[in-house]
Amino acid sequence: MTQDELKKAVAHAALDYVVEGKIVGVGTGSTARLFIDALAGMKDRIVGAVASSEDTRQRLEGHGIKVFDLNEVDDLPVYIDGADEISGEMHMIKGGGGALTREKIVAAVAQKFVCIVDSSKLVPVLGRFPLPVEVIPMARAYVARELTRLGGTPRLREGFVTDNGNVILDVHGLELVDPVAFEQGLNQIVGVVTNGLFAARPADVCLIGTPEGVRTLNAD
Repeated sequence: MTQDELKKAVAHAALDYVVEGKIVGVGTGSTARLFIDALAGMKDRIVGAVASSEDTRQRLEGHGIKVFDLNEVDDLPVYIDGADEISGEMHMIKGGGGALTREKIVAAVAQKFVCIVDSSKLVPVLGRFPLPVEVIPMARAYVARELTRLGGTPRLREGFVTDNGNVILDVHGLELVDPVAFEQGLNQIVGVVTNGLFAARPADVCLIGTPEGVRTLNAD
């Protein structure tokens, strides 16, 4: 199976976690886009969705799925999204598409986080994929210096502006043996809006597309 076929398999498998008659949180990225396409087949059985990016909102609305502002939503049973890396502890690096802040907000509200990935994203230690950090533009140089002090090599994502009007520093050269502590440390740097570590709030379920079929990991 190709990587796209693996992604499509987990996207369809994630439909089993959608709660009928409720609102579903939807992530951003190539696997999430495939999930949206699959979700369109059951749009009459859900109330609507919350989008983690403008790209996702447009794709949902293109399928005729009603999109709610998160502030209007009191009950969000599940959030379904991909990841750039995920460990066996269900910690993730996300934000390769630049939507990390809104993704982290929606994930915080959701009762359950279902991560959908192909098998190439499952890693023993996070950090090979550059860690995205969303930064207030005027703090870019200061935050870059602080990230360097923490052992990383930050690089500005040239020509990219987030949906929130900020910039992203992609941090290379990390080996995150304690991602929860590292996430907390990044949160203390003035000027950081959000970092792409999803360790304090890990996934509850991970659906992994493999050549042998969809493998399910559950949080302990």
